[in-house]
Amino acid sequence: MSGGFRSRAAGRREHQPKRNGRANTRQAPRRRKEAAPVNETARIGDPAREAAFEVLVRVERDAAFANLTLPTVLRERKITGRDAAFATELTYGTLRSLGVLDAVIADNASRGLDRMAVEVLTALRLGTYQLLYTRVEDHAAVDTSVRLVEAAGQFKAKGFVNGVLRSITRTPAEEWLRKLEPEDPLAAVAFRHAHPVWIAESIRAALGSREDELEAALEADSARPVVHLVARPGEMSAEELALVTGGEEGRYSPYAVYLPEGDPGQLQPVREGLAAVQDEGSQVIARAVVDVPVEDDQGRWLDLCAGPGGKAALMGALAAIDGAVVDAVEVSPHRAELIRKTVRDLPVRVHTADGRHSGLEPGYDRALVDAPCSGLGALRRRPEARWTKREEDIAELNVLQRELLSAAIELVKPGGIVVYSTCSPDVRETRGIVDTILADGKVEELDGSQYAAGMDDVGDLPSVQMWPHRHGTDAMFFAVLRKLGPEPTTEV
Repeated sequence: MSGGFRSRAAGRREHQPKRNGRANTRQAPRRRKEAAPVNETARIGDPAREAAFEVLVRVERDAAFANLTLPTVLRERKITGRDAAFATELTYGTLRSLGVLDAVIADNASRGLDRMAVEVLTALRLGTYQLLYTRVEDHAAVDTSVRLVEAAGQFKAKGFVNGVLRSITRTPAEEWLRKLEPEDPLAAVAFRHAHPVWIAESIRAALGSREDELEAALEADSARPVVHLVARPGEMSAEELALVTGGEEGRYSPYAVYLPEGDPGQLQPVREGLAAVQDEGSQVIARAVVDVPVEDDQGRWLDLCAGPGGKAALMGALAAIDGAVVDAVEVSPHRAELIRKTVRDLPVRVHTADGRHSGLEPGYDRALVDAPCSGLGALRRRPEARWTKREEDIAELNVLQRELLSAAIELVKPGGIVVYSTCSPDVRETRGIVDTILADGKVEELDGSQYAAGMDDVGDLPSVQMWPHRHGTDAMFFAVLRKLGPEPTTEV
């Protein structure tokens, strides 16, 4: 979370805006209660804060995804360099910290957050984040937030925003945490690291006997992740990709490169299809599908939940080397088309179908079920997601996960393998699903750690659980299952 609460005594970096900008009244987004002539693209002569404000309004009002919206806004506004970095910090930092920010705002405001216009609440959050978590001078954080509200058309709210933010400045940042922290120990940890309590409980349960790592795991969720690239096997090595991009070769996947900074979409190997953005954990899982020994492998491979296509592409590149073919199944026509573009020159056949009823011919040698899940393992990539996900959705996902895994088992041959994976550490989505399937007696579980690319600390069970704070990957899980053959019949 951007280094935690700042010390008022520490040196401060002042991000001073220009003051010659004018409000742009191009659009009139809705207020929470009634319509008003407001403008999400408020102009105050401060490109970084303007961009962050626009993205935050869209996330709050339209449920937009910040990781998709922010790059577009930066590109459209031609914001680069320090301004782009500051806009990114403000946007992602504010979204990650919403639980703390809203508690502090509520403690200082004369009205409930649900009674505030979106633009007013957004400006308060943006200002409060700067006051609590950055070295921006108080007057700059307060003044620019007030001007954003004015430029957005919320003229009557200027005094309100000014008063709330100035009230916040009267208490040292560290004191707000102590003052508002809940008494319950788990709730206190969740609050300190800006997570809903149910997510903190989910992660604690997944850590098992290592629950003392909870704070480290939550802190890693709020750290900006390093971009991971994957070099396409057979086309480019990780060593070559690292040299071209100035990156560093990965620790686990032989195809991974860590990119410390810059826009990966502008890299020549990415533009030419020789590399792509893919978390190293995803690469490890795709390689595991291919590496597990299968007797008499005929080269029929399956990716039953292929969207958005990263694992299918890596499996396809490895299939090209091995003379195999991958059938990739995706239920969404739009996502299926995206996969086709990604794998267009690879031995991958894309099928638009429900993986539970794909209509494919059984007999696959190996299959991947990268099941739809809560995504709790990738919260660092979608900073707003922790506040929008609902625990009650997991039960519905569990039904789908079991059905997809059962379908994959039916599609592989006896002796074939199925790798079940999720981008979630929640035990209801990981061991809960695997143990239920094992109880059916159709598969046996293999030691997945043998195929975890030399990772240490992946858990005490045959399955593999990765963690951002241990491995630098998303919190991904996978288990390796082998389909058992039919019981021999006894002749009478």
